[in-house]
Amino acid sequence: MIKFSPTRLFALTACSGSLLLAAVPSHAMPKMMKGGMMMARVMNANGMMMPPLVGTPDPQMRAVLNAWTSLKPKPITKLTPKLARQQPFVAVGVTLVQQKQGRSIEREKVDAVVDTKVPGPAGAPDVLVRSYYPAGSAQERKDGKLPVLVYFHGGGFVIASITAYDASCRALANASGAVVCAVAYRLAPENRLPAAHEDSYAATQYIMKNARKFGGDSSKVAVAGESAGGNLATDMCLMAKMRGGVMPIHQVLVYPVVQGKTTPSYRAYQSAKPARVKAIPLTAPAMKWFFKYALPSPAFGKTALASPLYAPDSLFEGLPPATIIGAQIDPLQSEGKLYAAKLRRNGIPVKYMLYPGVTHEFFGMGAVVDKAKQAVNFAANELKMAYAK
Repeated sequence: MIKFSPTRLFALTACSGSLLLAAVPSHAMPKMMKGGMMMARVMNANGMMMPPLVGTPDPQMRAVLNAWTSLKPKPITKLTPKLARQQPFVAVGVTLVQQKQGRSIEREKVDAVVDTKVPGPAGAPDVLVRSYYPAGSAQERKDGKLPVLVYFHGGGFVIASITAYDASCRALANASGAVVCAVAYRLAPENRLPAAHEDSYAATQYIMKNARKFGGDSSKVAVAGESAGGNLATDMCLMAKMRGGVMPIHQVLVYPVVQGKTTPSYRAYQSAKPARVKAIPLTAPAMKWFFKYALPSPAFGKTALASPLYAPDSLFEGLPPATIIGAQIDPLQSEGKLYAAKLRRNGIPVKYMLYPGVTHEFFGMGAVVDKAKQAVNFAANELKMAYAK
């Protein structure tokens, strides 16, 4: 684990907000530090104070968690990957809340959803890409003028699918005005890393070079992902740098997995106890479970692909601007902040936003969680600015 002095820690945390604050001398730190963690004295990208490390779910988030836990999901750490994939996904809680509130459970409408197979990496099967066209985009699609967002779902490289993240894709398409091309990469342990990266890179490069086939503009292609998908999204940029590929113009990273070492938020969220609920979608032990099945070896966990947070600084020159979104109740909270700081330190423009009172997986819950809508709109606005350049 990389260790930072108190002065440098403050500077790194500050860099993860939208305002750059001066480093504070070590002798001035005690009033600002508690248990080695920064108190909530740093600004989020919206100019508000950064939430503290530990929090409890707001009423809307709690309603989703209560609905989900009513289905009695088993701890993933006690299951095999096959059984884990059969467990109720936390997003099911959204549907249950909608039903309880007497609201429609109809999915957000988009103009069209189209499945396409694109060439996979050498010697591997074709990769399924599901394209979500924003409402009212038929003419732009026909003219090949839509901006493009290549999207990667979460699930720790082991579980879930593009179908499980359907709500995120629909929301991003409509909010950003882009065609969202969701990549169905291969999962571990049947196909351990870097299979997911190779599938994703092959699909991303194909889409960027053939955007017209998707109704898109090849000069306006960005990447986005949630959790493990956030790892894939930023790695599409790193891989383009390493392999001389076409570079995306922007990267949206939603609570990305960018390393596997213990962090303050890993220590805070060993269980759901700090959040005062029965269960949360992700805990630190669950992360260890994912790595157990996803990594081909412990050594791979130290590579730039598995842990971009620790990749050489030389790889970051020329990478696109980033929008990073974090959830307060999430073992990945700390690494998202640190990655924002690493990008900034290497001259990459970053907008970082940490949402209080919500858990990992909140991003696609806009139907019942207001902060999810805010997060989608935040990401969409950053994408619109990138597409407009």
